[in-house]
Amino acid sequence: MTQPPLPEIDLSELRVGHYVILDLGWMAHPFPRSSFLVTAEHELDTLRSLKLRRVRIDPSRSELPEDASAPRPPQAGQAPEAHQTHENPTSKSPGPVALPVSQPTTAAPSLADTHRAAQERAERHFQEGARCFKSVAGLVDKQPEAAAAQAEAFVSGLLTEMSSHGESAIRLLDQVMGDRHAQHAVNVMVLCLLLGKAVGLSEADLEGLGQAAFLHDVGKLKLPTPVRNLDESLTPAQRKAYESHVAHGVDIGRSMKLSNPVLQAMAQHHEAVDGTGFPTGCKGERISRQAQVLALVNRYDGLCNPWNPARALTPHEAVSRLFASSRARFDAQVLQAFIRMMGVYPPGSIVLLTDGRFAQVHVVNASRPLKPTLLVHMPGLSDQPFQIVDLAQLPDVSVQRSLRADQLPRAVLDDLAPQARYCYFFERAMQGTGSEGQAS
Repeated sequence: MTQPPLPEIDLSELRVGHYVILDLGWMAHPFPRSSFLVTAEHELDTLRSLKLRRVRIDPSRSELPEDASAPRPPQAGQAPEAHQTHENPTSKSPGPVALPVSQPTTAAPSLADTHRAAQERAERHFQEGARCFKSVAGLVDKQPEAAAAQAEAFVSGLLTEMSSHGESAIRLLDQVMGDRHAQHAVNVMVLCLLLGKAVGLSEADLEGLGQAAFLHDVGKLKLPTPVRNLDESLTPAQRKAYESHVAHGVDIGRSMKLSNPVLQAMAQHHEAVDGTGFPTGCKGERISRQAQVLALVNRYDGLCNPWNPARALTPHEAVSRLFASSRARFDAQVLQAFIRMMGVYPPGSIVLLTDGRFAQVHVVNASRPLKPTLLVHMPGLSDQPFQIVDLAQLPDVSVQRSLRADQLPRAVLDDLAPQARYCYFFERAMQGTGSEGQAS
């Protein structure tokens, strides 16, 4: 039997205790999920900031006190419903526009404004992903199926938003604080979904890849802290204990009732196509496509963000190493797609431009890998010592070479302040790039 449609109520009637369903894209609102129980006044304030007129609710899942069924009077300064202007929430673009705190002006937003809004949005959603991972990690022992549902909902929402954007650009985030295991999970998941899409995985395979990437290290929860991270100082016994995190993760995945493709990707995320990986040393086509993608992205993040920061490589160095000395470990098609996606100079790279200026790569799009968006150092401007520049708009300027942080002049190093860790998210590709931004 067809279920009746869920009712809509005016936003002025929304109360703590209502279960709401937002008909918006995942990145068009700041909540981890589009359906949730309103539990605090600050959530109501956030909902009001979205400029919605009405929202759908699920009465059967709401938890209102008995006297809360009556409509609430309008907020101070709010017109009664009959005098409000109708707005269609689904017409709002989910792309990187200014946050909904004021009405847009007639002037087009500058590149700096667009960059700033996209940065804030990406960092907010990255942090939401990290919080989701910590919540999942806290549930896997006693409520494994609830943990699986949370992870699946998060990945599904992210994939829906990513698919609706068409071409996606990879954005470097500012220094993101918090749990490093959670950051690694989100970093790997985001890059895996983008790479999986680039190599042509189906929607179902992308869903499985996202879940496996988000949960690939969950088995480390079963290990003592000293052996949770691979390090050259580990004894053979400690190394064996570290490698056991793969089997522990698969066991946890089974308790979560994850699908076989997800379990296989988790089981093979340290395998290599040349047979030099672990735990089984399987090779070639015995490794699933999802696992091939996950193994490559996991290795890249491990090179850029090792647990010993002294061993960290720059993003450019990490891509170069993967290609120059580790390519036998990875499927050739997957590695080529990864290099095209990340660009010759991935986000986070410090570069010297052909006009002599220094810059940090912040946004790279697969369709214009040689013309990223940069933070260019502007000497002598103490209030804002860098300028946001889209190289696609400067046909006579290009990247000359990549640099390590210790190769920068001290003043440039202080102003650009390269990150100690590299965290990535995605955004809709910027529009209006010229043909000079296309890869040759």
